[in-house]
Amino acid sequence: MEKNRIYTAALIIIGDEILSGRTQDKNIAQIASWLNVQGIRLAEVRVVADVMDNIVEAVNILRHRNDYLFTTGGIGPTHDDITVDAIAQALEIPVEIHPDARAILERYYETRGGLNEGRLRMARAPAGADLIPNEKSGAPGIKIENIFIMAGVPHITAGMLDALTGTLEGGAQLLSRQIGAWAPESEIAALLRDTEKAHEGCQIGSYPFFREGTVGANFVVRSTEQAMLDSCTEALISGLSDLGYDVTDGGI
Repeated sequence: MEKNRIYTAALIIIGDEILSGRTQDKNIAQIASWLNVQGIRLAEVRVVADVMDNIVEAVNILRHRNDYLFTTGGIGPTHDDITVDAIAQALEIPVEIHPDARAILERYYETRGGLNEGRLRMARAPAGADLIPNEKSGAPGIKIENIFIMAGVPHITAGMLDALTGTLEGGAQLLSRQIGAWAPESEIAALLRDTEKAHEGCQIGSYPFFREGTVGANFVVRSTEQAMLDSCTEALISGLSDLGYDVTDGGI
């Protein structure tokens, strides 16, 4: 592990149902949180329709731009589940029935009607891939190069993340601290900018809100170093107080 290096990951969410609004994605938050614990930052997310060329394009861009690429969705038993085919095409390798995946599915469906054509599709993988265990529903996830192909169902994705915990190389965990104030962003923009600039290695995010007829904002300070995090946060608290704003530690 290189503590000073920033490791990044991208996420591609695949599925027409997400883009149509029929299904609300819940995987971004859980994957981002899990990655942070591994010392990896989720740098970008794309939502892509069930269109082969679109998936291939996104995979080839994001797998080269980041240390890791995760995909969710499109690995089920139906004809429109084309994620495996798209990733194999992006990597220019064939798709095969993974023998271990087939064995897992045979055991899982032994008392559930056995394998059929649709269920066997869930044993397909790009040639040379490894499997990600799935204790929830039998069908495993897939790892090939720096790509992790995962289910779209959030609780199944969570189980796959558990199986991957501690197996990826990462850097220092990104720490954060939140404070809040009934302060309009337009009146404290310079303070936020100057405080961040004075504390190298820290980032300040500002998240405004409007409540009870009044504007305010929560501020999240992030750093990989606890001492720097605390120093930047305390400087921001002092700056807000000097401008006449009461500060709530933990946010409003």
